Amino acid sequence: MSETEGILGVLRRAPVVPVLVVERTADAAPLARALVAGGLPALEVTMRTPAALDVIRAMAGVAGGVVGAGTVLDPAQAEAAVAAGAKFLVSPGFTPSIGDAARRLGVPLLPGVATAGEAMVTREAGFRVQKFFPAGPAGGPAYLKALAGPLPDVLFCPTGGVTAENASAYLALPNVVCVGGSWVAPGDAVRAGDFARIEALARAAAGLRG
Repeated sequence: MSETEGILGVLRRAPVVPVLVVERTADAAPLARALVAGGLPALEVTMRTPAALDVIRAMAGVAGGVVGAGTVLDPAQAEAAVAAGAKFLVSPGFTPSIGDAARRLGVPLLPGVATAGEAMVTREAGFRVQKFFPAGPAGGPAYLKALAGPLPDVLFCPTGGVTAENASAYLALPNVVCVGGSWVAPGDAVRAGDFARIEALARAAAGLRG
């Protein structure tokens, strides 16, 4: 399976990939169950908290979910995430060592880009599906629309500044396969254990179309 086929198999499951910053391991399984029940099976757990690897382990056991690791910065983090159960990796940028690590570990990688030049370098390395990050500050839907002409064989998952209100503007673009967003799992709802609210937000997000 190529890099493209592998990551598309994850990203095409739903229009939104939840981007999750989880502080407490105890929240992991109920959060994953709520998101999966709402129709968002691909779960990106960012490696931004001390609990991240334990959260990945807990979410890996939730039926119907596909858990991945986000904010992966180097091969060591990639290895730790995959050992914990991550089935895909997401990085804020691209480096050859991250690409090599993903191939060695046998997991799909969604590498981040913010410019046409970065997209070209990442494409040349074999990655035709890329994370556009930070999507809002980097130019939003208008920038991605402009990239479709010179880079017709590159697909994007915009993340960073994507909201329930603007997600459809991204999803309407032919070179956008899905979006990543944190709005489906608000921190206050996670802390309060309000997983019914999260499931409702996930269900609304799962119904988004361009």
